[in-house]
Amino acid sequence: MVNMKFKMLYSLLFFVLQTQVYSQEQTFKLATAIQSNMVVQQNKGFKIWGLAKANEPISAQASWDGKTVSTTASSSGEWLLQLAVPKAKPGDFKAHHIIIKHAKGEIKLDNILIGEVWLCSGQSNMEMTMLPAPPWHKGVMDYETEIPEAHYSKIRLFKVKRDTSSTKTIFVDAKWQVCGPETVGAFSGVAYYFGVDVFEKLNIPVGLVLSAYGGASCQAFTAREVLEADAQLKKKYLDKYLTQPDSVILTNKPSLMYNKMIYPLINLSIKGILWYQGESNSWDRAMYTKLCTAMLQGWRSDFKQGDLPFYFVQMTPFNWNKKSYPLNEYAFFREAQEAMLKVKNTGMAITMDVGEPDDIHPRRKKEVGQRLAKIALHKTYGFKDVQYQGPQYQSHKIKDNKIVVSFTKESISKGLITKNGFSPNHFSIAGEDKQFYPAEARIQGDKVVVFATEVKHPVALRYAFHNYPVTNFQNKSNLPAVPFRTDNWDK
Repeated sequence: MVNMKFKMLYSLLFFVLQTQVYSQEQTFKLATAIQSNMVVQQNKGFKIWGLAKANEPISAQASWDGKTVSTTASSSGEWLLQLAVPKAKPGDFKAHHIIIKHAKGEIKLDNILIGEVWLCSGQSNMEMTMLPAPPWHKGVMDYETEIPEAHYSKIRLFKVKRDTSSTKTIFVDAKWQVCGPETVGAFSGVAYYFGVDVFEKLNIPVGLVLSAYGGASCQAFTAREVLEADAQLKKKYLDKYLTQPDSVILTNKPSLMYNKMIYPLINLSIKGILWYQGESNSWDRAMYTKLCTAMLQGWRSDFKQGDLPFYFVQMTPFNWNKKSYPLNEYAFFREAQEAMLKVKNTGMAITMDVGEPDDIHPRRKKEVGQRLAKIALHKTYGFKDVQYQGPQYQSHKIKDNKIVVSFTKESISKGLITKNGFSPNHFSIAGEDKQFYPAEARIQGDKVVVFATEVKHPVALRYAFHNYPVTNFQNKSNLPAVPFRTDNWDK
């Protein structure tokens, strides 16, 4: 009996000691977005944060200026301090270190570069890796030759693992890595190609933070407080989840991806945001502009870095494998995406020429990443010589049985062409009966003349306005024309 009591007491004591050791080991925690090999955003304050014992003193010193900054953890153990970061100099790739000291020791972060940091988010087409991931996708086009050439040690990659949480956290499952053939294969093709073009133009380091989730809805990346603040959004996306959580599929559950994949990053200084998402909300065009705008405004508020650039990808042609699916429903959704351009500091990459109607994960991701880079280089970095938009509708005139279309001067670039030498395709016109017919189109200087023998008295024109038109109309900068319509009919 005594022996049994001794065993129980020993077990209890061992448990207490182990708990104390574990507690001591876990007392000081650095937010996992802060690591060796990372890129620190130039010319902005660099925040370092985490958890510690209540009132524990913490300090940090960066090698670029040698200045020490100190703080004290709050009563709940949260702490944050901020280091000043200088402006990056083109061609200066000096590696720096940061030493973080706390009551029990210190942490040294090595191989840190100063440059530009971009957050890349969305669903599967943003997440889609350079390498194939059968049966999900076949890899980006020409990955066999592209990956071995990916020697960009001044580009750094941070891929957040897919995850969800019902509560906010500052910790993520991710590791900063140096970009190279051995690491880029598992990284986003769109983000990688964007980073390469920005790096080569600026000649300063680039950090790419990938936080994407295949199948994700926009509401899943939106903070709960944001949804609650708008009666329509709350009713549409939040109420059903709160009352019947099991009736909502994981990728549609509001805020869960935000909590685990965006919130842990909000103290990170960044230059801007890339967004490639919409397939999972494509049946929801009436609310998408409002929802995505609310998500963006919530992110900007959280990051506290002003109106961060937000450059997004308009949905690529796809037939949805449904013959009975309305032939232009996806076009109306693209229109809802385009309406996001009314929000300050946004831009849209067109992908109508690189789609694969039978594959929702088209392989030509290089063009997508490069087009996002063109937007950033022109609008964010001020390279006005970089053409970033394809032909964009401005106005039209009806002459007899023809419609003459004009485009904005800046979008024409060096002239209008087609990529295959044939006439522009996917134009259609309608008369008073609102019945659209495929139309012939001819480029005449900086205009396009459109007509259809079935329509003697045209009143409306549409271009690339159905689900999966792979287009050939572009400018001489090889940028495709933006889909448009001149009517306001809702069918």
